[in-house]
Amino acid sequence: MLLRTAWRRVAAAVPVAPGPKSDAPTRGLRLRVVDHSPQSAVPSDTATAPQAESMLRPLYMDVQATTPLDPRVLDAMLPYLVNYYGNPHSRTHAYGWESEAAMEHARQQVASLIGADPREIIFTSGATESNNIAIKGVARFYRSRKKHLITTQTEHKCVLDSCRSLEAEGFQVTYLPVKKSGIIDLKELEAAIQPDTSLVSVMTVNNEIGVKQPIAEIGRICSSRKVYFHTDAAQAVGKIPLDVNDMKIDLMSISGHKIYGPKGVGAIYIRRRPRVRVEALQSGGGQERGMRSGTVPTPLVVGLGAACEVAQQEMEYDHKWISKLAERLTQKIMKSLPDVVMNGDPEHHYPGCINLSFAYVEGESLLMALKDVALSSGSACTSASLEPSYVLRAIGTDEDLAHSSIRFGIGRFTTEEEVDYTVEKCIHHVKRLREMSPLWEMVQDGIDLKSIKWTQH
Repeated sequence: MLLRTAWRRVAAAVPVAPGPKSDAPTRGLRLRVVDHSPQSAVPSDTATAPQAESMLRPLYMDVQATTPLDPRVLDAMLPYLVNYYGNPHSRTHAYGWESEAAMEHARQQVASLIGADPREIIFTSGATESNNIAIKGVARFYRSRKKHLITTQTEHKCVLDSCRSLEAEGFQVTYLPVKKSGIIDLKELEAAIQPDTSLVSVMTVNNEIGVKQPIAEIGRICSSRKVYFHTDAAQAVGKIPLDVNDMKIDLMSISGHKIYGPKGVGAIYIRRRPRVRVEALQSGGGQERGMRSGTVPTPLVVGLGAACEVAQQEMEYDHKWISKLAERLTQKIMKSLPDVVMNGDPEHHYPGCINLSFAYVEGESLLMALKDVALSSGSACTSASLEPSYVLRAIGTDEDLAHSSIRFGIGRFTTEEEVDYTVEKCIHHVKRLREMSPLWEMVQDGIDLKSIKWTQH
């Protein structure tokens, strides 16, 4: 706390150079003091005083990519980063015992959030590894009898790539299409299940458009057809109520940094009764019931456990707050701007993920204009590509609208002022960019762009 107060005083003392005034709405952004002087781990009498340089940071509205660490999570982690540094697998002394006790307490906290038994929680490095273990592990274990898997076209990249690698091994994979709303057709799912289907993998909440799939119904279908059901719940755990038994989920992937926990840690839930068997991907000392060898990083799993406990306590409050801010953002933008489309089902939807397409505006140019707000034009995992999002293509979005989409992420620490500022800047820049667009001018003149036959020169 003292350190934080000192930082604030330093930041307040640093003068910010006045910039040229513009018509755009402005507001003081978060100040970050950056020290560019060379650092040494060893204190020196001759070391010069660091030169503090002020730097304005954008507002953060990209919580689907990652979330800030909750201070309560950091408080839980600190003792295990400094004093309690034992290997949790050391059985011969107190250092190991205290780390193991912390690890098992974290396991209990994660299990409690999803209604599981602590013995069903396996710690991993994140949701990508959990997805790989679930899909490849189940497929390879049952390969002698079952060679078919089912997933959807809008899954996270790591699920789709895991399925592609299994296809190269001789497995057959069905990629279910989704409706315009982004939700799968349950009849199509039932029809796709074959006698040799081992696994169905459908994500709970989509990371790009925020659509919620009917997980309980999918679980019932899979259970009645004796097929294992895996869900990638990285964007849903701690944000919406989930119960693995009520929803008949057999495997579930969890990520730490999506629920205000640390990066580099996650978990996979693997059902014990009826038992789900997986083939381990990693060889080693046989930790985590032999399913994930390697020393469990105690500070990170303590952080994951604390994040799950805080999420369980505050889920209802967070959901109300995020819903209120999401409504505020969408209403203000929709009222002020014509030709704005919300991607994904508006009813079966997690409110903190809002994906809007601004017709006649290039998404990348809008992102560049909104440089003082941290936003995304899609998944952080695939945004290096200039291709339109495969998720938006799967729901049948026109290519020009897919190119003009922006994802707004609202989280636990987002404020009303941040939402209002983002809305003001967004409206201002969309209007400005549309005024520069010849397509917008043609639409204003009543020309139907779809009726035009464009020629290439």
